[in-house]
Order: sequence, then C-alpha cells, then structure tokens
Amino acid sequence: MATQYVTCPNCRSQNPSNMMMCTNCGTSLSFNQGPMQPMAPGAKIPGADKKIAAGICGILIGGLGIHKFILGYQQEGIIYLAMFGVAFALAIISCGILSFLLIIPGVMGLIEGIIYLTKSDEEFVQTYIVNKKPWF
Repeated sequence: MATQYVTCPNCRSQNPSNMMMCTNCGTSLSFNQGPMQPMAPGAKIPGADKKIAAGICGILIGGLGIHKFILGYQQEGIIYLAMFGVAFALAIISCGILSFLLIIPGVMGLIEGIIYLTKSDEEFVQTYIVNKKPWF
C-alpha cells in the first residue's frame, strides 16, 4: 500500500498523512480535510484555475457579481446583480442623487477580488471550492 501525503500550505513540501506539523517548516497541517496523493512538480491544484479569473472579475466588474458565478455561487451572484440593479434604478429615479449606492456592490466585489488573489492556491481551493465559503 502506497503512503499517502499531505501538502504543507506554507512551504508546499509533502508530509506523511499522519503528521500534524510539517517536517520541513513546522507549520500545522491539522486544517487539511484529508490526505492527498503526492503532486508532480509543477502540477496544478484542481480548482485553482478559478482563482485568477474570479479575482480579476471581482476587481474590475465586482458590482455585477460575475466573480460569484465563476466560483459556482449562483445565489450570491444573483444577489450582487439585484443589489446593482436596485442601486441603478434608484440612481435613475432620483436623477443621480442616490448614485453613490452604485459604489457599494463595486467595493464589495473589489475587496473579494483582492482577497481571492492574495490567498495561496491551496488556501483558495480549501476555502472557496472545498468548504464553499460564499462571502468574504
């Protein structure tokens, strides 16, 4: 039977699945959901490809919630679209007086986009793909 390994989120070294701390850097490995097979050097983590697309969409057009749809969060994406639509309608009805409301979903998307891009691939996948954390 082949030994299973977990990847350290800090230094990316492979550790036996029964280890609680990384043998290379001492980082706690307890947050991992389960053991992973050793990854080939340069191999991509499944789900990490969504990180850059969601992050850039969050920064550039975050008010529309496109970054939520990229991650598979349809309900949250619809909430973003509804917030933007209501803010836009109120801005039109008030002849621009309430146009500052358009900033709210945009700033939220900007913050989420920055959060996505500052996480490591492993942390991003664990948080948003595996654990399905929809907000911040």
